[in-house]
Amino acid sequence: MGQLADGLDKAVHKAFTRPIPTSAGALMRYLVRQLKSTKAAAQELGISRRTVERYVKDQIRTPRKDLAARLEQEVTQRWQPQIRARAKRRAGTTHGIIIDTRARFGCTAAPGSTDDARLRHLTVALPPAYAARLFDARDQGATDRQLQNIAAEALQETYFKDNGRRASGLLVEYTDVEHIEFDL
Repeated sequence: MGQLADGLDKAVHKAFTRPIPTSAGALMRYLVRQLKSTKAAAQELGISRRTVERYVKDQIRTPRKDLAARLEQEVTQRWQPQIRARAKRRAGTTHGIIIDTRARFGCTAAPGSTDDARLRHLTVALPPAYAARLFDARDQGATDRQLQNIAAEALQETYFKDNGRRASGLLVEYTDVEHIEFDL
């Protein structure tokens, strides 16, 4: 995944009402419950069915680092789906999303103005329509470049053009993203 996709996921995770289990056994039990079998959990994690059973029974307590990371990632993707859906729906219909980014912005503007790209740090509240587009694209498996284009359009319209009140012919380039964070 890319920076923008990870940022959107982290924003949704902030809406969780309960923390994700911490022990390997609890994580594995949750994953087995979600996938409805130890065989499916084993295939998802790339380990044997017997190993999954041992984690479920707490016979193994400390997974390898790579397995621990995969296990936590799989559980996080499935954790509190209704809370996640509600947060996305709220951001896409009424509240919008806040983007905090440090990136290089360049503009194509009228002759005589400077259009050199420069590094800027922006914190902008995006309208619900752009939040919905970002989450829909993320859910459909959009690449980070596609998400970046949507974010660039949102920043162009909301921040640089001030929702159509100025700079009507301005086109904004959004590149070299150093930092990006979303908040619902």
